[in-house]
Amino acid sequence: MNIAYVYPWDIVGDPAAPARIAALGVDEVALAASYHSTRAATPFHPAHRVLDVPYSAFYLPVRQAAWGRLVPPNPTWAPPDSFLQARDALRAVGLPVHAWTVLTHSSHLGATHPDLVVRNAFGDPYPYALCPSHEDVGEYCERLVREIVSVGAPDGIILEACGPMGFGHQSVHEKTGGADWTSVHAALLSLCFCTACVPGHADADQLRALVRTAIDGRPESVEEALPEFAEGVRERRTGLAASLRARLVDAVRELSPDLPIRTHANPDPWAAGPFATLHAGDPSFDGLVAMCWGTQEEATANLERLSADLAEGQRLGAYALFLPPKPTDAGELAASFSAYAKAGADELHLYHVGLASAARLAALTEAIRLFAP
Repeated sequence: MNIAYVYPWDIVGDPAAPARIAALGVDEVALAASYHSTRAATPFHPAHRVLDVPYSAFYLPVRQAAWGRLVPPNPTWAPPDSFLQARDALRAVGLPVHAWTVLTHSSHLGATHPDLVVRNAFGDPYPYALCPSHEDVGEYCERLVREIVSVGAPDGIILEACGPMGFGHQSVHEKTGGADWTSVHAALLSLCFCTACVPGHADADQLRALVRTAIDGRPESVEEALPEFAEGVRERRTGLAASLRARLVDAVRELSPDLPIRTHANPDPWAAGPFATLHAGDPSFDGLVAMCWGTQEEATANLERLSADLAEGQRLGAYALFLPPKPTDAGELAASFSAYAKAGADELHLYHVGLASAARLAALTEAIRLFAP
């Protein structure tokens, strides 16, 4: 199965878009229902070529009575019902639509509610990262999926950022590369010390001191940096993500028992970001999606680790990039797709057909043809 990722603004206002996407040879579409800020190319849209999306937004009508403390804004750059318009247009050409739902990643809500964001061991806030330790955040995520399922009536839902976000985020004009922090540093800088997280740490002051010391050193692993704390912190973080997932799955099942639910997942227990940690499997989902944007070796390793924990009948998706730095080469794309399938993937989640040039769409179309069994 091939699932193409798109934004509502790729479809709304471009009558040719649905047929163009269907012609790629994809089976279904993941359409953003809730998404963060970005600047997006729109290579085919008749009205524009670059769209500035200055804040996180909700692409269904915001019914004020449906929300609690946290209320997502509607966009000014697209109609408030743009998800519904795009959904209907895609279904009209035979493409089922999954609601691509970004949860704890919201710079708009983080900026307006700074008490609810992730804070590292130095007290630095990450305004794009809502911390699910706060009940207000968990409630917001639940209300979000309830509105999407009940108002958006999608054919499935795909959850992104279903857990705590962390340091590894491409912010506006990112300027952190020169610090030469490693992946271990990034994991340590992703540990949260907000007011809701601190009570959950065995000794928050000592843990904070260890993290601060390690950031200025060169630890080989989080376990080395936090010898007596690592296990407890790891279990707490993975448990937090698991609790949020369970809450959202229960909400979806209550409204639509048979709706397919997938989640972007990372088998690394220290993962923080759009692909939240899921290191022990979760049979409540219909499918898990692994990040496959790095090297082929990294992609297949992610897939193999998630595949080992799949429940019977659970699908595994490869989140496959065909934008730069990937080549515009159908043969190379098809070879990578085959490697993902060999590693256990039975779905390709193709990022991103709305951002791609004509040459890249042509290469993707041919790669899908070559890859088809």
